[in-house]
Amino acid sequence: MKHLLFFISFILLMYNGSCQDTIYLWQGNIPGETAPKHQPVISENKSGGVTRITDITNPALIVFKPDKTVQINTSIIVCPGGAYKYLATDKEGYEVAQWLNSLGITAYVLQYRVPDKKTGALQDVQRAIRFVRNIDSTRTIGIMGFSAGGSLSARAATNFKKITYEPTDLIDRLSCRPDFAALIYPAYLDLGENRTLTPELTIDADTPPFFLFGTADDTYGNSSLVMTSALRDNKIPVELHIVPNGGHGYGLRKGNAAAETWPKLLQQWIKNLSE
Repeated sequence: MKHLLFFISFILLMYNGSCQDTIYLWQGNIPGETAPKHQPVISENKSGGVTRITDITNPALIVFKPDKTVQINTSIIVCPGGAYKYLATDKEGYEVAQWLNSLGITAYVLQYRVPDKKTGALQDVQRAIRFVRNIDSTRTIGIMGFSAGGSLSARAATNFKKITYEPTDLIDRLSCRPDFAALIYPAYLDLGENRTLTPELTIDADTPPFFLFGTADDTYGNSSLVMTSALRDNKIPVELHIVPNGGHGYGLRKGNAAAETWPKLLQQWIKNLSE
């Protein structure tokens, strides 16, 4: 109970009511999940000023809606990183959602299953895309992720033809293909032989456009390079930005040059997509 009360208080105090709603993705049994549904566990590790949640057994979308005066016809599902062990829920989730709201974009922060549930995470993101499409089928729906969340976003944008769970309701008849994907310092995309593209990532003519951003000094920087190369080879629209410094895991917090650079580039890229 104390975890739940702290989690609710954290959202209310830090985000001033911007969090509009929580949508639980699975109303009945969750595919492949054996643990009972419960609220996420908040880690005691607060290093770097980051709130981390883990032990997610009831995947959800946390909805952030922009002011109606600036709202545009675009929604983005945001996938926080955390090595598939936890989710950096504020730095790579709620803070990003608030920034997207400032652009008029409706944001959905995905609480996907962790720790160590990569199959479940893919099921969750596919279900999330279908859920958002069911809310408003006329909207452009993008997927966006950081680090492991970038991996999950890439998996969603390349595995949308793959059936990962048995349909549970009419929502599962909808497409789980995102209209675009934005990967910020993605990881785990180069797990193929000799650090080539991860075999799971299947790129074909139906793969959506990609935006990628990383830094040359990021340990996981090769992921962006091999993903971009594979997209280019398959003639999929892709935009890649690599800056010299910034490391990994910076979100969009001030004080890091990379963190202050990618939002402007992504904003322009999204604008160009709609023109």
